[in-house]
Amino acid sequence: MAVIRWATFDCFGTLVDWRHGIANGIDLLFPGQGRTLVEAYNGHERAVQTESPGMRYRDVMAEALRRAARDARLDLRPDDTHVLGDTIAYWPVFPDVAANLTELRAAGWRIALLTNCDQDIIGETQRRLGAPVDTVVTAEMVGSYKPNHNHFTRFEESFGATRDRWVHVAQSYFHDMEPAKALDVPRVWINRYSDVRDPSIADAVLPDLSAVVETVESVNRNARA
Repeated sequence: MAVIRWATFDCFGTLVDWRHGIANGIDLLFPGQGRTLVEAYNGHERAVQTESPGMRYRDVMAEALRRAARDARLDLRPDDTHVLGDTIAYWPVFPDVAANLTELRAAGWRIALLTNCDQDIIGETQRRLGAPVDTVVTAEMVGSYKPNHNHFTRFEESFGATRDRWVHVAQSYFHDMEPAKALDVPRVWINRYSDVRDPSIADAVLPDLSAVVETVESVNRNARA
């Protein structure tokens, strides 16, 4: 029987340009403010996810936007608070995604998404990735947001994934690299934004997905050694 190997990916920030999507959504309401408010929004989103782990992601985005707008003294109308949830299905996929996920799957890896979003959102997003995905674990399914370990443990329990045939690939240091390290899941950090934090937390670090196939294979070999 063939050994099943899993490559799990975060979605937003790793496969989908999260920063671009957030900034453009904000610009629809407050032209020219998007790039300025991204970091403030990011901090508020983490806080809301921690405070209300059972809240749907659409509502998390709305509350984080409310707080970011309040801090910036911008007048956010109540009927505009869901602009990010309304546009997320159209956020751009990074150009290195389709070909490299397709190649990874052709190399014998199954692909799963461990994502901090709702079922309907990831369903809309999957159709734009340009490569098949075998399964998904969402925040809505597990009732919490990464860096809580529930995504990882649900995936492990559901598919019998073991550390010698599982590699996690993600951009977020906080949401993905830290919990994956805590759980001793082999991991590849996609450091798209040249984050200066300690790279030794990961088994390998890449600036994008262009070398992800050979890197995942190498990390997996080392895990089996």
